[in-house]
Amino acid sequence: MKKTLLAVVCLFVSAPTVFADDYTRYVNPFIGTQTDATGALSGSTFPGPTMPQGMVQLSPETENYVTWDPCSGYDYNKDKIYGFTHTHLSGTGCTDLFDVSLMPATNDVSLKELAKGEFPQTFSHDEEQARPGYYKVRLQESGVDVELSATTRTGIHRYTFPKGKQQTIIFDLDRSTFRGEAYYTGRRAYQIIQSQMRFVDDKTIEGYRVITGWAKLRKVYFRAEFSRAIKSRLLIDGARSAGQSDVVNGRSLRAALTFDASEGSQIMVRVAISPVDSEGARENMRAEAQSWEFEHYTRAAHDAWQRELSRIDIEASDEQKTIFYTGLYHVLMQPNTMSDVDGRYMNTNYEISQMPDGETYHSTFSLWDTFRAAHPLYTLIAPDVAAQFVRDMVRHHQSYGYLPIWDLWGQDNYCMIGNHAIPVLADAILAELPGIDQKQAYQAMRESSTRSHLNSPFEIWEKYGYMPQTLQNTSVSITLEQAFDDWCVAAVAKKLGLNDDYQHFLRRSEFYRNLFDKNIGFFRPKDENGNWIEPFDPLSYEQPCFIEGNAWQYMWFVPHNPQGLIELLGGKEAFIKKLDENFSLTATSGEVNGNASGFIGQYAHGNEPSHHTVYLYNFAGQPERTQELVDQVRKTFYNATPCGYAGNDDCGQMSAWYIFSSLGFYPFNAGAAEYVIGTPLFTRATIHLPNGRDFNIIAPNKTEKKIHVRSVKLNGQPIRNNILSHKQIISGGTLEFKMK
Repeated sequence: MKKTLLAVVCLFVSAPTVFADDYTRYVNPFIGTQTDATGALSGSTFPGPTMPQGMVQLSPETENYVTWDPCSGYDYNKDKIYGFTHTHLSGTGCTDLFDVSLMPATNDVSLKELAKGEFPQTFSHDEEQARPGYYKVRLQESGVDVELSATTRTGIHRYTFPKGKQQTIIFDLDRSTFRGEAYYTGRRAYQIIQSQMRFVDDKTIEGYRVITGWAKLRKVYFRAEFSRAIKSRLLIDGARSAGQSDVVNGRSLRAALTFDASEGSQIMVRVAISPVDSEGARENMRAEAQSWEFEHYTRAAHDAWQRELSRIDIEASDEQKTIFYTGLYHVLMQPNTMSDVDGRYMNTNYEISQMPDGETYHSTFSLWDTFRAAHPLYTLIAPDVAAQFVRDMVRHHQSYGYLPIWDLWGQDNYCMIGNHAIPVLADAILAELPGIDQKQAYQAMRESSTRSHLNSPFEIWEKYGYMPQTLQNTSVSITLEQAFDDWCVAAVAKKLGLNDDYQHFLRRSEFYRNLFDKNIGFFRPKDENGNWIEPFDPLSYEQPCFIEGNAWQYMWFVPHNPQGLIELLGGKEAFIKKLDENFSLTATSGEVNGNASGFIGQYAHGNEPSHHTVYLYNFAGQPERTQELVDQVRKTFYNATPCGYAGNDDCGQMSAWYIFSSLGFYPFNAGAAEYVIGTPLFTRATIHLPNGRDFNIIAPNKTEKKIHVRSVKLNGQPIRNNILSHKQIISGGTLEFKMK
């Protein structure tokens, strides 16, 4: 998709070149970086610079060794920085990456201090700035001003040292999510297998590290170029000095580099990385980072983000714009580039593969989260990019055997359940995105739904018509989510005229019914003999049949057949009564899962299984209740402060919910290429479609108090059944809400 910096800047070639506003000024990268006063989860975002879908995401670490909350490495509540690393995850519930750390200082560093590996300096938010493509902070002990920017594959540092002070830079390959050689969290072991620093000349370091953790056997190659010559260096592997060697190999490498202060107060560093090899890092540097003008990079990053954010115009207050455009920024940061400028990438079999000309391989597919709204948003506003993601997932299937579950640094870490690449592919195919081989994509969907693996033993699925808890853990959650995936396969099979497949997967999509206990009105676990497993507590988060939720939150996960769910619960009246109870029942039982937050009754907006639930009233004849809840969630769980999210942003899913729900519609069935009507937040919004058309959303009489919708018309014609199709949107036109 992008091979040079120029190509990054021109990501959307059809985007308008004259902008109504500077959209980047509304982005606040600190939103989502702080845990609130109640201890609720932060968004686990980071404030440092990156490009759209950038491989490099350069940001400070406020922990010496990053733990699980926040997983991004940055906590707004902390007042120390330990280093600046080049790779991060935004909003995830698990932690990894943090590659190639740099830290400026103004003191001599002894061998003992370098071996200890702790170089904290305090900072104040009053001396910290962040905007798209730029970050700045003053380190108080040293007085060094740190400025950061980025290209797609290169981190750009500018350090301004106080005059007359020593100039030192700590170059650390031993920073990560663990302390020492191994840190065990459950069954996961984080370990550096091997690393190298090679001093090419007095201004250049090359090297790599191979590390295993959440993503297994990650290879990170780098090339670091300094604007001034290194005067002296202290190298270690663990506690052992490497002397003045120009090459050092080991598993715990650090270097203290000193520079001649008489040559000036500023030092720039360019750090290119590659997941392939050293030549890849060199070529990435050559293609993207030849300038020593720092502002060159901040301008290019600004322009790239301006083009991205300009896809949607809204008429709103500055605070609303800040929440909206920061959310859009957080969505578009990933999935991340995982191929070099020459198109080479490391596939899932650890083989070097080659992308076709003009294509870029991506990773960081947090699919259990992002299939719900983030990927549908890409499908709508960036179809070329969305189609590339589909092609990347199909390539993953070809080497790995099935579509990605949670793809990180080109490898599947197999986090969470189901296979939610399937709805992403279904949504793209049903939306008729160009650039997708539909038959090939369907084959990947079908094989991923019939080839058993770990949490998806399909022979058990076919035999029992549900997942027995005695044979498969998290059985109720898997049954509900797999049934949805099967509907997505059926929908694409129907489109392609594969009737036998359509009937087969449609039958499987109804397997959720087999775990519904009509006597208590919940989905609950069975054993392989069809017996209900006791005891069962709908409020408990500690039951192994659910993942990251309880029976109340999973009660509603039948997005492909809401009428079937209404039927199971005894009709609309009984359904609404149960749904009302869901949003009012505040009782708890035992410890609440750490991922659950942002509560309205049992509804937990801070975690993804609940995200579609507020829209269910539409299907039972009470859209006004959906409108009230959408408005409540927008007002309660989003704000323009560092604790602006009710839970992990999860690679933009939390943000994508807000973007859709403020526009006035939401991808309730995320694999269907259609949307359910909600209630708009703005009097006017315009989606500038890549095909050159505009889709206008207007609500002329909208006020803060007017949240209920009297009528909705598309191009003057009433919308039926509160459903809006993808085809209707991309045709352009005007969606008009009359509020009451």
